[in-house]
Amino acid sequence: MVDDSIVRGTTSKRIVKMLRDAGATEVHVVIAAPPLVSPCFYGVDISTDSDLIATGRSVEEVRDLIAADSLTFLSAEGMLKAIGRSPEMKNCGQCLACFTGEYPTEIYADTVLPHEKELSR
Repeated sequence: MVDDSIVRGTTSKRIVKMLRDAGATEVHVVIAAPPLVSPCFYGVDISTDSDLIATGRSVEEVRDLIAADSLTFLSAEGMLKAIGRSPEMKNCGQCLACFTGEYPTEIYADTVLPHEKELSR
């Protein structure tokens, strides 16, 4: 199965189950984006990292949660190359915050980012 992204994981899990119910003996999932690990404050409806299946989880843990036999994500570098962006450019001319947790602008002071939660534990 090929998909553009995994956000919450609910759709991927349902599709993997449907494929198995239809007789697939193996389901390999390929995602054409890096794992979404941070909320987006720039227009995508992802306001908290608790909405994201990949936050704080390894690829293997996400694979287990969606019940796939394998799971592969496109790397951020591969995505930038595919869209003709140069990694040498600052932010590569592209916002990568939802993939990296590195925001191109200041975020409100009361916003707790995923990497800050790790520091407070």
